Amino acid sequence: MAERKQDLHDVGRKRVGILGGTFDPIHVGHLMMAEAVRGEYHLDEILFIPAASPPHKQGQRITSATHRYLMTVLATSSNPHFLVSDIEMKRPGPSYTIDTVYELRERFPKTEFYFIIGTDVIAEIATWDRVEELLTLCQFIAASRPGQEPDLARLRRELGALGEARIHPVTTPELEISSTDIRQRVQRGASIRYIVPDAVEQYIYKEGLYRDGV
Repeated sequence: MAERKQDLHDVGRKRVGILGGTFDPIHVGHLMMAEAVRGEYHLDEILFIPAASPPHKQGQRITSATHRYLMTVLATSSNPHFLVSDIEMKRPGPSYTIDTVYELRERFPKTEFYFIIGTDVIAEIATWDRVEELLTLCQFIAASRPGQEPDLARLRRELGALGEARIHPVTTPELEISSTDIRQRVQRGASIRYIVPDAVEQYIYKEGLYRDGV
């Protein structure tokens, strides 16, 4: 079993990226995006937060939070700038981003947080509950692939002055990988080598994940 990675240490002023997600499973696309954002915005660390109970997937079948957390630990263990938190696993009910950010800010008042979102989420931000309040708590980094840059001008208009000041773009390497595809590959016996880190691949097979459907 993977050892639990340590959480943030609030030593001086730090710039930390938050990458939340279901991570079912985490794959190399997540890792490449995180590293690209860290380098572009000179972040000290990236904090991966597996969602215990994703609000947008209520009623859907997802792998247990413990498995997803441990796979995230395994995937990030070789990068000293990557950390994993079980903050949402300790909180009952749906895993709302704003609750997580409030808790992180309370625990680490000297840290400046940057919430990282991918291409598939960017267009939905304006519909999020309490998004204006969330924008006052942290910066947003909108990561997209070449040729798929989001319409940030429209998004910033919809969100007003806060959106203009606190949503920042970054272009990440183009990689067509999805967790859904990985689960389907495992189910039909196809290879997932090089799509997920070796340790994650071994964990999936050892624990018998995804064999009986997605």
